[in-house]
Amino acid sequence: MMSKFTETRFGFAAESFEPTPASIPPVKQIFRLRTPPGLPVNLHPLNPLLFLLRCAQICPQKLALAHPDVEYPVFYSYAVWAQRIQNLAYALIMSGIQPGDRVAVIAPNSPLIADAHHGVLAARGVLTPINTRLTKHEVSYILQHSGAKIILVDHEYVHLVSDANARCIVSMDTGRVSDPYEDFLNEGRTFSAEKGWSGLDMELNEDSAATLCYTSGTTGRVNVLTVTIYPSDEDYWQPKGVLSTLRGSYLASIGNAFEARLDRNAVYLWILPMFHAAGWTFPWAITFAFASQITMRTVSNSLIWSHFKNFGVSHYCAAPTVQIGIINDPDAVRLPSPIMAIIAGSAPTAHLIGELEKKNILAVHVYGLTFTYGPFTRAYAQPSWEMLSLEERAKLMARQGHSFATAQEVRVVSFGDNDELIDVPADGKTVGEIVTRGNIVMKEYFRDERATQKAFRGGYFGSGDLAVMYPDGAIAIQDRSKDIIISGGENASSLAIEQELSTHPDILEVAVVARPHPRWGERPMAFVVLRPEKVRQWNKADNDFSESLKVFSRGRLPGFACPEWVQVVDELPKTSTGKILKTTLRGIVAKL
Repeated sequence: MMSKFTETRFGFAAESFEPTPASIPPVKQIFRLRTPPGLPVNLHPLNPLLFLLRCAQICPQKLALAHPDVEYPVFYSYAVWAQRIQNLAYALIMSGIQPGDRVAVIAPNSPLIADAHHGVLAARGVLTPINTRLTKHEVSYILQHSGAKIILVDHEYVHLVSDANARCIVSMDTGRVSDPYEDFLNEGRTFSAEKGWSGLDMELNEDSAATLCYTSGTTGRVNVLTVTIYPSDEDYWQPKGVLSTLRGSYLASIGNAFEARLDRNAVYLWILPMFHAAGWTFPWAITFAFASQITMRTVSNSLIWSHFKNFGVSHYCAAPTVQIGIINDPDAVRLPSPIMAIIAGSAPTAHLIGELEKKNILAVHVYGLTFTYGPFTRAYAQPSWEMLSLEERAKLMARQGHSFATAQEVRVVSFGDNDELIDVPADGKTVGEIVTRGNIVMKEYFRDERATQKAFRGGYFGSGDLAVMYPDGAIAIQDRSKDIIISGGENASSLAIEQELSTHPDILEVAVVARPHPRWGERPMAFVVLRPEKVRQWNKADNDFSESLKVFSRGRLPGFACPEWVQVVDELPKTSTGKILKTTLRGIVAKL
């Protein structure tokens, strides 16, 4: 019985767990999809599902997925997990899912959403992960627009789909026979008539859709920001479905596995929500690398540190704001073995990188968007950097760097006549827009040809992010187009201001936005979260913190970039992935 593992890191809980009978694979299993006739001998269509089948064949007893921090913990070997995913595929087909049909999933990081990233592809459907923090109205719009035929939903989020027209399969997150989701998998196993993987067809067209991930805007029917960029074109501000392909997902997964240095000994901890840009393709990067993964329903810093200390975690992804919470938790200590922290969402500050390194957490700074399958560039450290101070090295590490090996070259351009792309000088000063094309770019906006054409202006995908190009070819974001502060005719980067202000020893987090000024047009306003140990000190101080920060900034920033106003807040508004919501801050400023 394939319920025991070669690893015993979770001790008795893992050893005593027994998967459902339907999850136990047959003694002899062939991990091969059915190949339709006519496929050329020198070709196999790229599909990230193939990574899972390879894992199940090569290391069947290896721990694939652990879900320990719940009432009913589960632990699946690769052989067992592959059987469960196979059951899910057959259950979806039994329920009428045809190639190209959308299957929605609404769940926190848990086995359900991990299963769906593979099982939906095995059924040749299109995975549509939905942000659990959206309102019922917003979820209803996405379900209607996507045309999802089946909804896989965690029990805590059933209220979001109570009036959905599609069939809903509810998971109680127990892994036990009485769970409705387990019943669904059991039905799939019965329907399969033990044909196994060989009874499931390979998708011949690698350009077929793999995922449909929805961004959200500040106008239209959805009013919650989950996008990772702020493009200048107003049409981008409508909610849109980003359609990604099997080929792109396959190559992005390999790129992420390579850049994160995932391997067979890796243990990946799910902090980044899997619903966000399909987990930046890490659900498949993990299986590509034969790694193990741990899922957590909620992000708890004390729980994160428990996993860091006790269960051999080697990798995780999180935005800088989430990283700040991790390193400032009371349970934080220096770890005996290094952990790779893949950071995206905004540039990590020198202080953050330094604090992470003190805990033996090594930052891997990447950049990407939902439209690019998550990360597609990385700041590649150079040997010469080892001679630099931490602050100098961190500033170089904070650049967005160069493209992944599986992506095409990233460019910084201005637009000429007839949408001609003109590369900016590689001088580290001239600002242009980041554009890219190639393997790791979305196929299209779902059911929105006009928006797709605008996004692909000049034959490239325009990110809306403003950057400079350095002589070594590395790019560095200066700001989002919405976030540039124009003061007295000078352009001030809110990101550059934040980088400098974050070096103040009393600041935990800071965000800067433009505020109207009667003389200069705009001036920076800083929203600051103080370090917990400094809050009481400043409350008792005779002088205001805002004056202290203004004096501090004058020695580091040009006058037009110094904050005119400073507001100390308890916390900054953030998305579900920890990205600071500057639209909310701009809304606060508009009322001042």
